Amino acid sequence: MAERRSVAIQIFGHDYRIKTEADPAGVERLARLVDDTMSRIRERTGAVDTLDLAVMAALNLANDLLAAQAREQDQAQFRVPAAELVALRERIEGALGDAPASA
Repeated sequence: MAERRSVAIQIFGHDYRIKTEADPAGVERLARLVDDTMSRIRERTGAVDTLDLAVMAALNLANDLLAAQAREQDQAQFRVPAAELVALRERIEGALGDAPASA
């Protein structure tokens, strides 16, 4: 188990200390993403209540996450396991090896 450490972050003008095993730089990137999302929403909507902005940011980020997961799932249906690719290649090479040479 990794060592837990305290990481100082700031979101929307508020300071927080997060106890985590995660990489501190990663936690700071997450905090910047949340802060940037809240700022964008405030500029777009004019909302000033911090709780409202936090909830809207959470909804926006959750929507982005679900959309990314759906894209990944859609792409996964086109992935072929390596073992199947090897078997297919061997079948093709075998078939080509059995084919008569053309003149």
